[in-house]
Amino acid sequence: MAEQIQHSFKRHEIKFLLKPDIFQMLYPRLRERMEEDVYGLYPICNVYYDTPDYQLIRHSLDKPVYKEKFRLRSYGPITVDDMMFAEIKKKYKGIVYKRRVSLKGSECGDLFNNREAAFDSWQIHREILQFFNTYPNLTPKVYIGYDRIALAGIGADSTLRVTFDQNISYRETGLSLWGEGDLSPVLPEEVIVMEVKVAHAVPLWLVSLLSEYGIYKTSFSKYGTYYNQYIAKKLMERIRLSC
Repeated sequence: MAEQIQHSFKRHEIKFLLKPDIFQMLYPRLRERMEEDVYGLYPICNVYYDTPDYQLIRHSLDKPVYKEKFRLRSYGPITVDDMMFAEIKKKYKGIVYKRRVSLKGSECGDLFNNREAAFDSWQIHREILQFFNTYPNLTPKVYIGYDRIALAGIGADSTLRVTFDQNISYRETGLSLWGEGDLSPVLPEEVIVMEVKVAHAVPLWLVSLLSEYGIYKTSFSKYGTYYNQYIAKKLMERIRLSC
């Protein structure tokens, strides 16, 4: 999987929400111009970190010019001795910057506590340490997993990537990538999240294809949707009961 060996990204990421019937019509049309990832349908697992009062996601949902978040990610279930990624994801004026290091679960303490360890990028490691110094009370808040199909552009479109995420689920226990717990759906209905990832402009042929099917970009965050659906409502209810 090409994305697994990259440690630094700078690109536009444009999101769309699709009903399954639209996906079934769109996907074969995209396959005429793009290649499917050799892994086919594969799982992605994430643990998002935040402050006790959810400062990072609340700020992000206000749609600021600049926002950032931190998560641990693996491609499929892992054990504490398997490889995963620690990622800082930032967005500034519509451009996404992602910086990450690969490590084993057993190395998490080394990453967060600035102890000597063999990381693939000391520069990114220092950036993560600075992130935790800026937000010293970060803790894991939620596990979010989903199944992904990825397409890559061909030839002149080689930097283009289109992904489809489905079966988006969360758990609030077992908050590590090797933890366990019952999963619940993030979205109340079956929706596929399509994401167009491109270094520069979206190809005109893709713009035309999306227009043909009436597909328009939207603002969407898996973690943000979880927060709005479940956490914000709980917090508001606590405030109401305390008044």
